[in-house]
Order: sequence, then structure tokens, then C-alpha cells
Amino acid sequence: MSTFAAPIAEQIWDMKYRLKQPGGEPVDRDIQGTWQRIAGALASVEPDPSAHEETFYNALTDFKFLPAGRIIAGAGADRDVTLFNCFVMGTIPDTMEGIFDGLKEAALTMQQGGGIGYDFSTIRPKGAPVKGVGSDASGPLSFMDVWDSMCRTIMSAGSRRGAMMATLRCDHPDVEAFVEAKRDAARLRMFNLSVLVTDPFMEAVKADGDWDLTFAGTTYKTLKARALWDQMMQATYDVAEPGVIFIDRINKRNPLNYVETIAATNPCGEQPLPPYGACLLGSVNLAQLVTNPFEANAALDEDALTKLVATAIRMMDNTVDASKFPLEAQRTEAKAKRRIGLGVTGLADALMMTGLTYGSDEAAAQTGRWLKAVNRAAYRASIDLAAEKGAFPLFDAEAYVGTEAISALDADLKAEIAEKGVRNALLTSIAPTGTISLLAGNVSSGIEPVFAHSYTRKVLQPDGQRTEEEVVDYAVALWREKMGDAPFPDHFVTAQSLMPDDHVKMQAAAQPYVDSSISKTINCPTDISFEAFKNVYELAYETGCKGCTTYRPNDVTGSVLEVSEEKVQTAAEDEVIETTGEVVYMSKPLEREEKLDGATYKLKWPESEHAIYITLNDAVIGGRRRPFEVFINSKNMEHYAWTVALTRMVSAVFRRGGDVSFVVEELKAVFDPRGGAWMQGRYVPSILAAIGGVIERHMIEIGFIEGEGLGLKSDPKAQVIAVGERPSGPACPSCGSFSMQMAEGCMTCSACGHSKCG
Repeated sequence: MSTFAAPIAEQIWDMKYRLKQPGGEPVDRDIQGTWQRIAGALASVEPDPSAHEETFYNALTDFKFLPAGRIIAGAGADRDVTLFNCFVMGTIPDTMEGIFDGLKEAALTMQQGGGIGYDFSTIRPKGAPVKGVGSDASGPLSFMDVWDSMCRTIMSAGSRRGAMMATLRCDHPDVEAFVEAKRDAARLRMFNLSVLVTDPFMEAVKADGDWDLTFAGTTYKTLKARALWDQMMQATYDVAEPGVIFIDRINKRNPLNYVETIAATNPCGEQPLPPYGACLLGSVNLAQLVTNPFEANAALDEDALTKLVATAIRMMDNTVDASKFPLEAQRTEAKAKRRIGLGVTGLADALMMTGLTYGSDEAAAQTGRWLKAVNRAAYRASIDLAAEKGAFPLFDAEAYVGTEAISALDADLKAEIAEKGVRNALLTSIAPTGTISLLAGNVSSGIEPVFAHSYTRKVLQPDGQRTEEEVVDYAVALWREKMGDAPFPDHFVTAQSLMPDDHVKMQAAAQPYVDSSISKTINCPTDISFEAFKNVYELAYETGCKGCTTYRPNDVTGSVLEVSEEKVQTAAEDEVIETTGEVVYMSKPLEREEKLDGATYKLKWPESEHAIYITLNDAVIGGRRRPFEVFINSKNMEHYAWTVALTRMVSAVFRRGGDVSFVVEELKAVFDPRGGAWMQGRYVPSILAAIGGVIERHMIEIGFIEGEGLGLKSDPKAQVIAVGERPSGPACPSCGSFSMQMAEGCMTCSACGHSKCG
């Protein structure tokens, strides 16, 4: 597979990874040109680049080794970008100056394309006294709002999508507010949230003991640990956040715990990192290493795996030296420890190709064997590199070999590490691979199950027409090629047919052989009971996982599944409207009727002398009333330009059809840096957010969405599909298709590869 297996793969390459001149002229003539660019850039730091460039190129061909997207796009591009995917920023001082210095560093990092993680546990709780100024602290969540606004600003300037992780300790006095924060669908949308859960807390939960919420030696509140755990679980059950990070386990199993303490992770959670730590990612494509797929003697070629891992480790180690860094502290940290995260992708496809059912005991055991082989090969390669180039600068043989972290290594490797050292302090991590998995022919992502055997993707053509193309899972496509129309075997399972415990079993099987952590989403059915849902997290803790992320379709984040489609003929014979559930999709914009019903709303913004009048007119499509156009008027000429622009843009969106409720969500999430205003007892962050609230109220009143009125969360009708059909979910902010799905801790579009985590 030296060329693309599907049109979507070539489109993703051209859109995201193909190097082009500023004017759009391609530099990479084809995918081989991309591989040559990367191989040359990573070999260039070797004393003799020619001795390694061809080996690097061969590892990349046929999509056997997949560097993370940042490396594919940036290596050899001669641009001021980092090749590291994500960073954990420095510890936030509990001072106003220190907090905003941290904000500046975060902005600089995101400007170069890096996602960031932050622990906000160091900021004093809301209501705590601030000495010297005679006031009370506003608490960590208020500063998280500032970070969130910064991330939006960076995005609006045309930079790469923002991705942030915020953590808070389970004993911080504001942890309850942190747990509830994502219930407001417009708040902290640039953040993933996770609670840092300690071993004493889990013991207190089991014993139904008391739990103190403390800061700087002061106890602010005592409550039952089980009550706090239940509150965390209820929020996650309802709105899919916060996640849970077992922070004591992470620090105990960190081979660098003699020189660092971890309190945060990168945005998707697979890289727990110290202050200014960076994650450098890549994945071995297991699906490409299976011999005789679907036959009785199908097997993973472990000799080929060992050689491929050795090459991948050398390439990633070289990337540490080839990359630029947004901050000098990040460069210093990366070079002192040379931490890398080699993972896998295509695991579920490899299991299917060897006759194993994802989630079964046999598949879990095989996953453990494969991951152990990857881990052993990685350490072997890093030991050899240490003998050639030197161990990482902070290596201490006695301290390193004595940690619990490398207990899974065989005795011979431990002895060699003690004697020769190791080039990279940490070597393995399983990261999200959504877009690069699509690039590789739609192999299954990371260690996730296959989400769907196939689905239909709508593609916009140059003439404005939309065509449909089938996107097929890699193993399914190979089955069709070899077996024709033969029915799928029983072990061809998808995410929708698995139980949550099956997911936990697979994550737990891999974890002993992964130095860092694993980005994985445990999909839960909507009707799972709350007690069963809690048991998923408790099982993850008991079976040795370092964290747990679930996704249960809910009112705030929506559903990732869609019911059957039907086509409805309208009065215009040449116009077909597709409906999915209760959402309408139009093949072309509707023409305006001469007369439309609507309503006009008066909005008085406290900072403006004149009121704003918002008129919303509706069309009736298929017996359902839906917004068709909006007009925004005011005597205040200061607002004229943007109100005209907003009128035209929102009306254009309304006339294209689909689930346009996202307009409300986007407007309500706009924060004005000059400050918002209190309206009807609720803080509204900007005039645009207030307008979003009016549009939401109108949508509720006409029955387009469900809800209870202005300012309250709406409940758009969720989309679902029958098992085995194409996935469909919330609208993708990049391509507009309704194919967003939760995988590996990130909302990812299966149609174009857009990911919240980048």
C-alpha cells in the first residue's frame, strides 16, 4: 500500500500533511515525497545522514510507521513550528503575576501548534482571602475561563485548533464546582477536564470515610468521599466529563519519579507530564504486519515488528533534536529526559485479521503479548542508542532500575539498562491516531475497536454538487478483496456491540507494557444504569489502569449514533430533502416564500444606550417549523457592521438546513475581553452570547429544539444509527458533516479527520 487505499486518505494528505508553498503550490509531489521529506529531516541530525535516510523512508512506506501528524506536516518544512504534539505547562504560581505569566506561555505554545495541559490545583480556592488587597480569591475556575477565552482567540487568528486539559486534585476545595463546570454547555469548551484522584481517596470511597477539602494547610470542608465520588460519576454520566486520572499510580509507576512529580497530562491523557514536559508521538501500524490475514495461520510478524520498532525509536529520538520549541524551558526539559511515546494503531484490525474478537479474553491476552513485544523492542533499541550516543542526561542507574515502573521488563533488559543506560527515559504511550489512521487506509484507531465497518461520506465537488463515497474499515476492505461478498465472521465486532467491561479489559491488558498512559474511550450505552456506569471506573482502578474516560450519549454532547434515513419529496419536484431522525438536510438552499411567520425580540444590553431588535422568521419543512432567517437592528451605529455580517452569515446557515442549533452554541460561547454583563440574574459573557440566547429561546418556542427558555441549555434531538450503519453524530466544525464521534478521549470527525485534540 505505497499509495492511497481510499480517496479520503489522499484528501486528508493533501489538506493536512502535504507540504505546500504559501501560495498553495505543492512541494510534496506525492506521498512518497512526504516520506522522503520526513526521512531526510530526521536523518539530518545523524553524524552520517545517508546511513539512515533510506531505512527511515522504508519504515514510512506502506504506512507501517506513522509519526504523529505534527511530524508529518512539519518535519523538513523549514517553518517555525514544533514537532511535539502537546505540552504540560509550568506550575501555576498562586499570584496574579504568575497566573498571567502562565497564560502568556500558554498562548505562545498554542501559537506554534502545541496543545497544553495545566494543573489548576495550585490556585487558592474561591473565597479564600487575598492578603494585601483586602479581597477574596475568585478561584481556579475563573482563571480557567480566561484560558478558555485565550484559546478561542488563538483559534480565531487562524492558528491550529486549540486543545487543552485542565486537572484539579480531588482534595482541592473547589473540586465540586470543577466537577459540575461542564454542565454549562457554553463554558470551558476548549478544555478537557479530569480530576486527579489519589489512592487515599479511593480507599476512603471504599470505606465510606470522610474526606477533607484542603488548601495550604487549611481545611475548607469535610464530606463523605463516596458522596464526592458519586458527584463525579453523576457529572460524567450526564455530560461525559470530567475524566478520572489515578495520579498516585501514575507517579509510582513513573521511572523518573526520582527527579519529577506529575500533576497534569496532555489534552488526551496518554502523556502524564511534569512541568514543561512535552509529548512526542508515533504509532506502529499493526494491521500492516499481519501475515496471511483471515487464514488459519494468520499471525503478526514479530520479527518485522521488532525491526520496525527499532527504526521508529531512532526516528523519534532524532526528532527531539530536530524540533523547535515554543519555550526554552520546554527544550531543556525534553533534552534532559528525551521522553518519547511510541504506540500502536490498527490493533482492532489486526485482531480481526487473526480471528480474534475484540474484548474477549483471548484478544486481551494477545494484545498483552503484542504490546509486550513492542515494549521490549523499544527498550532494546533505546539501550543500543545509549551505547552509541549516550543515555539521557538525568539517567541514574540505581534510581531508574529500582522504580516500580520497569517491573514489566525482563531481567536481561534491566541488567543491560543498569550497565549501559537507556537513551529515552520513557518510551511507550498509546495516543489518539484518528487522522493518521484515516491516512493509512482507515485502519482502526489506536487500541480502540472498529467504530463502523463502513459509512457513506458526502464530498463537495468543484461544481458545487455533493457526491457520496463509501469509507470502509481497512480490515473490512481486505476481507471484501479476499472473500468477495462472503458474510462477515462473528468476530467482526464494532464499538456499538461491545460492553463497557470489554473496553476496560483491553485497556488493562495493554497498560503494564505502556510507560506513559493510554488514550481510550469506553463507550457506554445510553440506557446503562448509574450503578453499572460507576462500576466501569471502579473496574478500571482495580485492574491497574492509569485513568478512565467514558462516553455516554447525553443532552450536552449529543449522541454518536443515527437512526435510519429516509427521503422526503417536497413541493418542488426537483428538490430532495434528506431527513435523519428529526433533522433536515437540504441539497440546496431553500427559496424564500413571499410571507413568513416570525417574531421580533427586544434585547437591552446594559452597556449600550439603544436596544437591539432581533427578528427571526421561520419556514415549514416536512411539517416541521425551523428558523429560516434572522435580522438584527439597532440605532447604535457602533454595532452596524458586525450586525449586518451576523445577519447574513446566520441566515445563510439557516437556509442550508441541517441541525443549525450549533449556531446557538457558538454564539453563547463568545467571551468579550472587555467583560460581559448580568442579565436576569445570570452572567452573559458578551452581546453575541446574549443574541445566541435569544435565538435559542426562539428555537425552543417553535419546537425546533427542546428546553425551558432563555439562557438554559437546549436539548437538540440526538442522532443515532442502527448498528452496522455509518456513524453520525454532532456537526463537525471543520467539514460540517454529522459524523463526530468520541474516540480516544477526543471528539473526532470520521468524515474529514478533524479532532478536538488536533
